[in-house]
Amino acid sequence: MNLPLLDFTDLPAFHQINPEQIEPGIDLLICQAKFALEQVTADQFPADWFEVSKILDVATEQLSRAWSSISHLNAVVDTPALRSAHNKALPKVTEFWTGLGSDERLFAKYAKMDASKLNPEQQQALKLALRNFILSGAELTGSAKSRFASIQERQAELSQKFSENVLDATDAWSYLATDSEMQGVPEDVRQATRDAAEKSGQTGHLLNLKMPCYLPIIQFCHDRQLRQRIYKAYVTRASDQVETDNLRFDNSELMLEILQLRQEEAQLLGFRHFADLSLATKMAQSAEDVIRFLRDLANRARPFALRDLAEMREFAEKHLHITDPQAWDWPYIGEQLKEAQYAYSESEVKIYFPQPRVIQGLFKIVETLFEVNIKPDQAAVWHPDVSFYRIERAGQLVGQFYLDPSARNGKRGGAWMDDVRARWLRPDNGQLQTPVAHLVCNFAQGVKGQPALLTHDDVI
Repeated sequence: MNLPLLDFTDLPAFHQINPEQIEPGIDLLICQAKFALEQVTADQFPADWFEVSKILDVATEQLSRAWSSISHLNAVVDTPALRSAHNKALPKVTEFWTGLGSDERLFAKYAKMDASKLNPEQQQALKLALRNFILSGAELTGSAKSRFASIQERQAELSQKFSENVLDATDAWSYLATDSEMQGVPEDVRQATRDAAEKSGQTGHLLNLKMPCYLPIIQFCHDRQLRQRIYKAYVTRASDQVETDNLRFDNSELMLEILQLRQEEAQLLGFRHFADLSLATKMAQSAEDVIRFLRDLANRARPFALRDLAEMREFAEKHLHITDPQAWDWPYIGEQLKEAQYAYSESEVKIYFPQPRVIQGLFKIVETLFEVNIKPDQAAVWHPDVSFYRIERAGQLVGQFYLDPSARNGKRGGAWMDDVRARWLRPDNGQLQTPVAHLVCNFAQGVKGQPALLTHDDVI
């Protein structure tokens, strides 16, 4: 089958992957992975780490890489067709990985492997694999095993719908502000919102809930009512507290069902609650340890926080005439206090940090710390804003990454990193596969051909 989605010889052909490829491509890869599973779990197949890896890990790695490409596109260039194809394949992929993780035959095969033949890294990987089999329900039987599988499929469906609702609720909100309402907002943001209004055939400043617009309004806008409006819209996204017809994006029932399913999942596996299940793979020993740590941290920080709060209240009342600060006031008060006490204005400093300079500085720090070189490279991308780089040490390629910096409609908010493929000494050909990653951010786009301007708050 000639589908770009199924080409694993090099980097993903993002520009050629379309929704029509997803169902046939994923169906084929799942079929191949299931065939590999049957091979390695046969009685005559040796319980050998390397032999199992040659067959099963190669097949599942292809499925994982293909699904990673699909999920990534769904997160950064969401369209109705892509979302539909992704969601149609999601139950199949979830069912396969749930079945693989809970397969008692494969669990038994791993349990028989001779760890003494492995190096320390492989021994640790084997130890974690055995643990993960247990956490994936490999020791469950009968109706408990079936119910566990159903829970995994339903949780995957709910999590996807939750993310879609947040994205859609964010994209659905807008507000046309006047010039007077935008007093105090940095000029680059004012120009960007003017451009957005003009593009939509309107006059004024078209605001949205993406961080490059939301954060400057909350920090710098003198108009308290506008700060309140955008704050309430932001914190009530995808909830039952919205004031418009966007109630269709309400995640309340989804959240309740997710919590119920997590509790049931944890109890099926013998844990008191989901927190204990989550901590089974983490450094903290118990939920009580986490709570003690957080309370101790809060007790140590509280005196300093109260001191800062009192200072901000006094400043707000004396200089800003805000006698009862609300949630939408504190970032603004903080910025005004910094400017009054330290003559520091983030909006003025911002002009010295165009995005190319910030990225160049970031790369220089990484190059110095890790003794590597970061160079522009070529690869197919999913959007014109995306760039691609290679990392070299002593002239040798050690990794590559995509950088997608800009916020836009159809792109999930926040910042995250994910892998395209992992670093792996491949068991099928003995070659070292270099890692490739996605680095995704949501910075403001440049204005009228000028680069975006970044500050400390943009970066974090």
